[in-house]
Amino acid sequence: MKNTLITHPVRHMKSLFRQWWPRFLYQSPGEYLADQLTVQRILLVSLSNIGDAVLTTPCLQALHQRYPAAVMDIVVDPRSQAIFSACPYLGRLFVLDKKGGWRGRVALMMLIRRQQYDLALDLRSDWMLYFIRARRKLGKLSIRAGCDLHSAEKHVAALKPLDIQMTPETRIWINPRDRRFAQVLLGGWSERRILALGLGANFEGKIWPVAHFITLVNMLADSFDGVLLLGNQQDASRAEAFSEGCRLPVIHACGQCDLLETAALLEHAGLFVGNDSGLGHMASAMGTPTMTLFGPGFPARYRPWGPSAGWLQSQDGTMQSLTPAEVAAYIRQKWAWVRP
Repeated sequence: MKNTLITHPVRHMKSLFRQWWPRFLYQSPGEYLADQLTVQRILLVSLSNIGDAVLTTPCLQALHQRYPAAVMDIVVDPRSQAIFSACPYLGRLFVLDKKGGWRGRVALMMLIRRQQYDLALDLRSDWMLYFIRARRKLGKLSIRAGCDLHSAEKHVAALKPLDIQMTPETRIWINPRDRRFAQVLLGGWSERRILALGLGANFEGKIWPVAHFITLVNMLADSFDGVLLLGNQQDASRAEAFSEGCRLPVIHACGQCDLLETAALLEHAGLFVGNDSGLGHMASAMGTPTMTLFGPGFPARYRPWGPSAGWLQSQDGTMQSLTPAEVAAYIRQKWAWVRP
């Protein structure tokens, strides 16, 4: 009798599982259309660093393709919020500032809870979905489930329950004002062959020596008319040292541009070469051929995403051992228009 009491509920649960599970796996065309019509507001919780934030834009695009009428609210970090600010289907940006401590987080969650969402996707945390009001909630993949995927693919894989399979390219949207800024800064250079460089990174172990950048550019000088240096104010001293040894004319824009102005400048470059940093991801998102240099790190997961993104990693994991000759040979092999 005891076994019977236990078995019947189990059988009942199995029956319900077999009945309802296929409905989660497949949507008929009518259900798909109804889903499109009912999903009107979406919340995306993005990541903090600039490069990581750029790698969440394929999710944003995939959701827009699936729900073209939906408005997207996005939780962002102060460092990377500009990446999304010109998105044409953006609703509201919620800024999660770590410096605000727990009080700031509570205030932000109370603000977000005033909204009612049809769909919420959290790519950042393991806790925010508990406090978000949404008809459907999706969380990020676990480390184990996403260990063999590029970061962009891992983010989009979280959308698999929506029958979204393909990973779009990364994207940054820019304003006409930012394009005008780029035109003015570049002057007559905007129609010339520009090599953009990112000399810095977020820590010293990721930074290729300035002398190596100088040697590389001088080796490629016949394929370009000038060099555009991009980065923050901390890269200014490297930019000065580079300018002294470079054979080509140099435009020094380090510390002079915000993120969208930088993106607009990258749009004019024929090639970007830089360290493992947000600039490489921005260049790729603007459709610019991109060459990223790795010492430490995991390029299979964190390299810029896109068909025009190349990368090279040193054998011993140090930046110093990656030679200009190796980098030049890779560039010439991948982009045939760069002269030998």
